[in-house]
Amino acid sequence: LDWLKKFYARLKPKNVIEIGVSQSASLACVPRPTVAIGVDPVPSVIFPLQTEAHIFAETSDEFFEQRDVRSLLRGEPLSIGFIDGSHLFEQALRDFMHLERYCGPKSVILFHDTVPLDEVTQRRTPETHFSTGDVWKTILCLKHYRPELDVFTIATPPTGLTVVLGLDPSSDVLAQKYDEAVARFIDVPFAEIESRLAAELNLVPNEWETVDQHLTAKGIT
Repeated sequence: LDWLKKFYARLKPKNVIEIGVSQSASLACVPRPTVAIGVDPVPSVIFPLQTEAHIFAETSDEFFEQRDVRSLLRGEPLSIGFIDGSHLFEQALRDFMHLERYCGPKSVILFHDTVPLDEVTQRRTPETHFSTGDVWKTILCLKHYRPELDVFTIATPPTGLTVVLGLDPSSDVLAQKYDEAVARFIDVPFAEIESRLAAELNLVPNEWETVDQHLTAKGIT
């Protein structure tokens, strides 16, 4: 939540799409006058929202198929997309593909829960109260199929926050290779990368200076 607040304060986004509202703790970080759009099949607004918000009680696939997203964004490119939904690799990848279609040169997409605590908590079927799922595989996938993207992961407790810059709404690589990509990465065991997480997930220190360097290099700040 602290990192979301830092991004919002620095970038002053015109709009935010958040996939996975849960109890609204993260959506409540979106400041006025940013337009906040939340998508979750079972949303629960417990934390008070600060700004104009539109919450859709549906899956992200349903949202992007049925809603006029450009109108919701008021004709502007997506400023920040935050993926924190089902925590399954193939769904997180689809969410990224959907969001990128609405991006511009200064857009930012964030993935939550990309640095698993251990093998048990990253399993696709949750076996513990705390679970990240296998969202981490999305990072490997993007690095493989979209090497031109700037993908890095902030080593923030407890389970990281991945940032993707240099987005290209005209790219159809993932759409063309989606089935292949899922088949390639869905069965990769966590043990295969556990000893080299820093390199595989492009980990950077939990500090603003490093993140700001990436944003500046892309002309975002």
